[in-house]
Amino acid sequence: MKLVTIQMETGPQLGIATNEGILQLDKALSLLPDSEVPRTTEEAIAGGTAAIGKLSAYAARLSEQPSETKAAVWASPSDLVFGPCVPNPGKIICVGLNYRKHAEETNAPIPQYPILFNKFNNTLNGHLGDVPLPKVSSKVDYEAELVIVIGSPAKYVSKEAALNHVFGYCAVNDVSARDLQLRTQQWLLGKSCDGFSPLGPYLVTADEVGDPNQLEIKLTLNGEVRQHSNTSDMIFYVDEIVSYISQHMTLHPGDIILTGTPEGVVLGLPEDQQVWLKDGDVVTVEIEKLGTLTNRFVNEA
Repeated sequence: MKLVTIQMETGPQLGIATNEGILQLDKALSLLPDSEVPRTTEEAIAGGTAAIGKLSAYAARLSEQPSETKAAVWASPSDLVFGPCVPNPGKIICVGLNYRKHAEETNAPIPQYPILFNKFNNTLNGHLGDVPLPKVSSKVDYEAELVIVIGSPAKYVSKEAALNHVFGYCAVNDVSARDLQLRTQQWLLGKSCDGFSPLGPYLVTADEVGDPNQLEIKLTLNGEVRQHSNTSDMIFYVDEIVSYISQHMTLHPGDIILTGTPEGVVLGLPEDQQVWLKDGDVVTVEIEKLGTLTNRFVNEA
């Protein structure tokens, strides 16, 4: 199942991407009430397989309703404003230098352990949302990444059991202000500017994704392919990442983990070829089975 966040004036609302368009849960439940159906992304994630089953059954019931009812609750994606597909993660944990070729292009040694850092909820952004270019940076870069969404509490889990704790996956552009990131040994500043984590468009349940380490991943800048790889090039695979982090902190439903980016970032180019993101640039992240995430970069007001 593909879940979406619909951004409304009243706040984020849960939607389901179907062949008929985006099913708007709030509108649907006002016409066809069902107290068993999750109303929010948080409820869907925490409810796991049972919640997805209820959502699937409810969507099937709606598809059998009269055409006027269906017209009132289904919408075209182009008519909606997307929010981050996980609108309120408890933790945003990131893995750095997790693709072999990316480590090589930046002349960094292959890590012996996952390099972890974090971002905050102020960085969250949605599909087609504008990403502000900070006034304090002149070296903003893109990073296409696979995101793990935790579905059940995980502490001291083995690698073999780790994927049982994953609800699903989505795409992210881990936008990075390199001049701020490399100013000190701590990367946080360059990663945590407002809007620097466009997330989505879909949160896809794990059963639809299958093996997360066999997914094609691609990024284009103004239509030009800049990153094109496969998650199989990860140094630490998804099961290893979840297990490793769980040895040190409890992961909770709704926590997200950004798993690193492949080669092709601006930082990896020779210095005389580095052209950083500028006003009007359009960046698209595409990950197999997870959809296409597009954002425009604009000068900060």
